[in-house]
Amino acid sequence: MGNDGGSIPTRRELVKNAARNPNTSELKATQLESQTHHWTYCPLSNRPLAEPIVSDSGGNLYNKDAVIEYLIPNDEAPQKDKEKVLQGRVKSLKDVVEVKFKVEKSGREEKRLCPITSKELGPLTKSVYLVPCGHAFAEAAIKEVQGDVCVECNEQYATTDVISILPLAKEDIERLTTRAAKLKESGLTHSLKKAPGSKKRKKNAEAATNATAKEDKVSTITSGPEKARSKEALDGEEKKVSNTTSKSGTPTVSGGIKNSATASLTTKVLEEQQESNKRRKLGMNDNLKSLFSSSGYDSASRTGGDFMTRGFSLPKKA
Repeated sequence: MGNDGGSIPTRRELVKNAARNPNTSELKATQLESQTHHWTYCPLSNRPLAEPIVSDSGGNLYNKDAVIEYLIPNDEAPQKDKEKVLQGRVKSLKDVVEVKFKVEKSGREEKRLCPITSKELGPLTKSVYLVPCGHAFAEAAIKEVQGDVCVECNEQYATTDVISILPLAKEDIERLTTRAAKLKESGLTHSLKKAPGSKKRKKNAEAATNATAKEDKVSTITSGPEKARSKEALDGEEKKVSNTTSKSGTPTVSGGIKNSATASLTTKVLEEQQESNKRRKLGMNDNLKSLFSSSGYDSASRTGGDFMTRGFSLPKKA
């Protein structure tokens, strides 16, 4: 250091203040900045939040297309970062609820308002939404309203199904965690729909019961020909059942999703993934291809070739 015309700072000039814990105002400012970011951007795609917006059992907000991109298997997309964000809370679309905000547009800006108090929902207002309808309100308005019916759609809800949006208090976080654990024990998801694994367990139990019933029927038959006929009849019944299950097996994207908006959004996500995969497999883009040429370089006319062969070259007579 030195001999370059610059100054050599001492430690006294660099460390002006001693290390200390942040005060209350600094903590509140940091908390407000974090809340504003989560109210504005989707943590999965890092894109601005835009309708349709969904929320998981923890009260976090996501873009619905980002959740669909995560659920659709794609080898090229990095899943580890998204799994850290979701923390196992979202395994299907049943684990999220579409949050319905009352939006007021003023020029290019959009404000999310409470339908009861007309307060702006955001980092400065404690907000909640109801399950399963998904309508969002200010928390103070829901506490003041008497009854267990949504003001917007007249759908009944339980007090435990009032979900805090981006909760900060430990009590709210613990309440949502306890609710998710109870729903999991009862075989339900965050949207109060049946979990995907519960049907499989039920089918496996029914299959085991049918198998034992079949063995009992076969064991009761003593004669040889009748036993063979009974086996053939039971095998025929099994074939019928297997044929029906194969026909009603894993549905296609368009036919398996009942909600038309979700189906169209899923189709759009699949098309975008297919287009990105095509671009990746092509390797080079048009700008790179323009640097190379399939024709050789002509030194006499100084035409053709590419940036590797174009330039000065000795004439052939030399």
